Amino acid sequence: MEYEIKDISLAELGKTRIEWAERRMPVLRRIRERFGKERPLQGLRMGLCLHVTSETANLVLTLKEGGARVALCASNPLSTQDDVAACLVRDFEVPVFAIKGEDEEAYYRHIVRVLSTEPQILMDDGCDLIGTYHMVAMGRKAHLHRVVREWAFPSEEGKAQRMGTSVLGGLEETTTGVIRLRSMERDGVLLFPAIAVNDALTKHMFDNVYGTGQSTIDGILRATNVLLAGRVFVVCGYGWCGKGIAQRAKGMNARVVVTEVDPLKALEAFMDGFCVMDMKTAAPIGDIFVTATGDVRVIRREHFELMKDGAIVANAGHFNVEVDVEALEQMKKKKRRIREHVE
Repeated sequence: MEYEIKDISLAELGKTRIEWAERRMPVLRRIRERFGKERPLQGLRMGLCLHVTSETANLVLTLKEGGARVALCASNPLSTQDDVAACLVRDFEVPVFAIKGEDEEAYYRHIVRVLSTEPQILMDDGCDLIGTYHMVAMGRKAHLHRVVREWAFPSEEGKAQRMGTSVLGGLEETTTGVIRLRSMERDGVLLFPAIAVNDALTKHMFDNVYGTGQSTIDGILRATNVLLAGRVFVVCGYGWCGKGIAQRAKGMNARVVVTEVDPLKALEAFMDGFCVMDMKTAAPIGDIFVTATGDVRVIRREHFELMKDGAIVANAGHFNVEVDVEALEQMKKKKRRIREHVE
C-alpha cells in the first residue's frame, strides 16, 4: 500500500484521537453499524480530499465499513493531524497522502496520488480534487499545477494519459466549493452529477453556524491570545458561517460589525443587532477582521491602508483568496513569524 505521511510512529496518539471523536459522533456510529451489515459501497473506489482530522477519520472508517476502497488527501495543509493520518495508515490500511504544513507542490502531488487510484466517487472540500479532475479531463494543461501536468500529460499529446474516466459522481462540502461547482455547471463543463453537501440543512444550519463559528474564534485565540471583550470585531459576510462567527464573537463581548454586499443579508444582520457598514468604513475602526464570504479579495490593499496598527486579519473561508495576501506581501516592510501553529 502506498502512502505519504509525516511519521508512522505517531499512530498510537492518532488512535486515541479517533476514538475520542467517535464517542461524540453517535449518528455516524449508527450508520457505520448499518453499513457493516448491508455493505452498500462494496467494491466502490472513493477518492477523498478533506481535512485530515479525527472526525474525517471516522467518516473514512464508516465508508470502509460499507465496503468502499478509500484514498485520502488533505484539502487544507494546515488542518492535517499527522498522528491521525498515521493511524489510518497503520491500523486501517487507508492510503493517506497528507502532511501538516505541506507546500503547494506536495499538495498537488497528493491530489495526483488520489486520482491515480481511479476513484469512481470524488468527495471534496473546496473543489480542488474535482476541479483538478476536470482540468485534466478537458486537457486544460495551462491551468494545471506543474506536478499535475507532468503526471497527466507525460507526452506531447493533448489527451491525458494517466487518468481513467470512471467517475460516477462527486460531493462537495463547502460554500467555496459549491460556488465553483455551480460555475462549472453554468458553463456546461461539469462532467458528472455532484451533490452540494453544503446545501443540506444539517450542514449549513449547524456545522457552518456552530462549528465554524466556534472553531474560528478558537483559532484566533490560539494564534493571538488576544482578549475579545471590548474589541471591534469585523465579520465580512453574513452567510451561515458569518452568522455563527458574529454570534460567537458577540458572546465573547466583542463589539461586532458586519460587512455584507447582499442587501437582504445586510438587513438580517442589522435586525439581529449588529452594526452594518461597508468595508471601507469598517477598516479604520476594526481591531479584528474575519472573512467568511467564499468570494475573492474581500479585504484588499485599500482596506489594509486604512487599518489600525496591530489589526488582526483572519480568514474563515476554505481558501485564503478572500484576503489579498499578495497585496499585503507587496506592502510589507518586514515579515516575522511570532508563534508556530498551535492545535
